Amino acid sequence: MDWFPEVTAFPDKINKSIEIVIVPKLADDPTANQKNVAIVWNEHNILAILSTVYAHVVITEINTEDDLTQLASRKPDLVFSGVKYFEFDDRTIWLNDYLELHKIAYMASGRQSLENEGDKSKAKTIMRLAKIKTADFFITSPGKHTNKQSIPIKFPLFIKPVSGGDSRGIDANSVVHDFKGFVAKVLDIKTKLNLASLVETYLPGKEYSVGILQDCVNGTLIAMPIEIIVKENENGHCILDFNIKKTDVETVIAVTDLKIFKKLSKLAKCSFNALDGKSLGRIDIKMNRLGVPHFMEANLMPGLSKGYFYRSCLLNLDMTYNDMILSIAKNGLSTRQRESNLI
Repeated sequence: MDWFPEVTAFPDKINKSIEIVIVPKLADDPTANQKNVAIVWNEHNILAILSTVYAHVVITEINTEDDLTQLASRKPDLVFSGVKYFEFDDRTIWLNDYLELHKIAYMASGRQSLENEGDKSKAKTIMRLAKIKTADFFITSPGKHTNKQSIPIKFPLFIKPVSGGDSRGIDANSVVHDFKGFVAKVLDIKTKLNLASLVETYLPGKEYSVGILQDCVNGTLIAMPIEIIVKENENGHCILDFNIKKTDVETVIAVTDLKIFKKLSKLAKCSFNALDGKSLGRIDIKMNRLGVPHFMEANLMPGLSKGYFYRSCLLNLDMTYNDMILSIAKNGLSTRQRESNLI
């Protein structure tokens, strides 16, 4: 069922043009995950919200490269989109690269940043270079590590796919305590998802996510931490796995401890800057057994439905869904102006 937010009309609209860019859904399964689409939403809801403030808002579906060329020729003030890239015949065109080339504002980070956060091992390497705490890790695939002695970090380990979102590939078997469990989980990820595995030191502490909004006037970052509480699974671990996310049975609460709030905010802002994030994002953080926060992964194009990013806005800023969408649009529109002022 679609979620339709309440929309309030404004008497005077801002004379800006915004195109909500989408791609066709898969014909055989319209609900299937599309690798080139980072943010899934109901575009008609977004249209209704943006139209309350901005004078010219339309939905544009890109089917061909010519559609993209026409978009560039119209030169809207902002492209509001969750699409990462297009595949035309044997060519891949990243949307935000294309928009940069044509000096058109967009709502999220550039290609390099998205590629860096999409590869979880690359993101963690960037964190290490920036001296940001993250769990020890290595990359593996079936047959690469053939015995316990070949594993470079100590058990227990946490194993997940090296790329992909929504906790795909994460389940009760992701925490492993011995070599047999290690081999089984690495094989499972390769068999089901055809991906290599990112293997980390298991962090047993509390789990958090920090929404990031970039201030539309001066470019400073607003950090919005939330705590995610998950019940113990059959193995006694609190794991935010694929089924929990899919069924939305976790509990999300505000972070009320000021000391923890500040630590999470600092780590999230530093991580966002290290990845050269823009406009918005979400940084996932977990504590070790001593309560020290560690970077887990980043999402620089976070979901814009009722997920963690929205809940971080709601719990920290008392921000409605409509206000969140309008704030993201305002940030995007201001980015081009900020860049012009820096020249």
